[in-house]
Parts: sequence; structure tokens; C-alpha cells
Amino acid sequence: MPKAALGPLDEIIHPQARLAIMAYLNGIEGASFTTLRDALEVTDGNLSVHIRRLQDAGYIAVKKSFVDRKPKTFVTITKKGQKAFVDYLATLEKLLGTS
Repeated sequence: MPKAALGPLDEIIHPQARLAIMAYLNGIEGASFTTLRDALEVTDGNLSVHIRRLQDAGYIAVKKSFVDRKPKTFVTITKKGQKAFVDYLATLEKLLGTS
């Protein structure tokens, strides 16, 4: 099957850490920054960079607040992000010949 028939993989989601963030958030209400960091086993700096890229694309929303005078960051997937993730998986399935 020609590559053009498959469509391109979303370059925003494709890097491993961003794909892991999207997969983790898909189907749940959201997660705190620390929960994501611990679950994905990435550094604070690495996670921050990838969250910013996904946020800039409109795929996730970030809410910052204070709980007991401590900063808290909560991350959720947006409708646009859910659609992009589903489309990414569909393209990947076609590429792998599993659909």
C-alpha cells in the first residue's frame, strides 16, 4: 500500500514520550504532573517540554493551582487531542496491516 494512501503519522504525537502521555490520558479525567512523571518514568524537565508541545497543539489542557500552598499541575486530554490520538492509532493500524 502506498504511503500516501495511509496518511502521515501525527508528528506531534509520534515521539515516544508524547505518545505515552496521550495513551495515559486517553479515557481518564486527567492526571497530575507528578502522577504522569512517575507513571511514565521521565524527568520533570522532559515531561514539561512534551506537555508544552501537546498543549501548544491543543491536544491537552493544563490547569495550575495551589493545594496547601504547593503548586499543583493537572493535565487533561482535549476533544481535539482525543480525535488526534484515535486518528494516530488508526493510521498506525493501517500501516501495520492490522485493521
